[in-house]
Amino acid sequence: MTTIYDISKATGFSPTTVSKALNNYPDVSEKTKQIILKKASEMGYIPNSHARILTTKKSWTIGILFDEKLNIGIKHPFFNAIIESFKKNVEMKGYDLLFISKDIGKNPITYLDHCKIRGVDGVIIITSDPKNEQIQEIINSDFPCVLVDNESDVASSVYSDNLRGCYLAVEYLYSLGHRKIAHIYGSQETFAGKIRYEGFINALEKLNLEKIDEYLVDGGYFSFDGGYRAMKKILEIDDRPTAVFVSGDLMAFGAINAAKEEGLRIPEDISIIGYDDLEMCRYFTPRLTTIRQNTELIGEQAANILIDAIDKKIARTSVIVPVELIIRDSCKSLI
Repeated sequence: MTTIYDISKATGFSPTTVSKALNNYPDVSEKTKQIILKKASEMGYIPNSHARILTTKKSWTIGILFDEKLNIGIKHPFFNAIIESFKKNVEMKGYDLLFISKDIGKNPITYLDHCKIRGVDGVIIITSDPKNEQIQEIINSDFPCVLVDNESDVASSVYSDNLRGCYLAVEYLYSLGHRKIAHIYGSQETFAGKIRYEGFINALEKLNLEKIDEYLVDGGYFSFDGGYRAMKKILEIDDRPTAVFVSGDLMAFGAINAAKEEGLRIPEDISIIGYDDLEMCRYFTPRLTTIRQNTELIGEQAANILIDAIDKKIARTSVIVPVELIIRDSCKSLI
């Protein structure tokens, strides 16, 4: 079995430096860490978890708290992609992952209690309801945590530039000659739904477009069915819009199906643009034009922020991740 002394001999660094690098101590340079970690991987080094826990006073485990209204859980393609990126980045630093629930066996406990019982070093929080009492308990405690796709005044957070994304979507439709633009928005109880609704209204104002109340339809919690029902309402409007900006790709897929059921062609009869850039966007018919959220970078930033909070006791940090307009086939020029 490979030991730290074998790695020390192979790299030329002292056993102490090797040990510190393997345990992610901050007083070892990143360049040195990468050399040691690469050699350790090549040599098949397997750390002694018990010794590492005793040495570092950490469990080397991070909790994932997933709490959302649709009960889709990890199957949700947007959050699944973020968790995959987060997983990859924390595993590179030597951490395992544990999903956090409110119940252990038949004994209901809070999320914070579960984190403490399991001894996790920190927790990533993905929730559609950050005002939930149990979520607030963690956020307002001194337990290391980071919120994803949410904003907080007291806890660290990582989320996309929603306001910019909304402007990019509406401005693109405007550049194609659309002036009657509807919006299927997500639940105002969610951070994304609320801020994207505001972003849509701000974009209308910047482009001197009229806000038409009939064109604003609630799609609920970003589901396919919610988008389908919202689009049915839009298609009942006498002065029908020429384009619809949908606050999430799953809702956009539902909206497209609703339009097709009414005999409409996308984009010949009505243009639709989504938000997220889920992998299935490129395979759906028509291929969906959308705003891309960089799930890889969101997961990476969340991992870095949380590990810094655990290791360096760094206080609240908020990161806004850039977005990008992805043009495909679901929008038509009227010019």
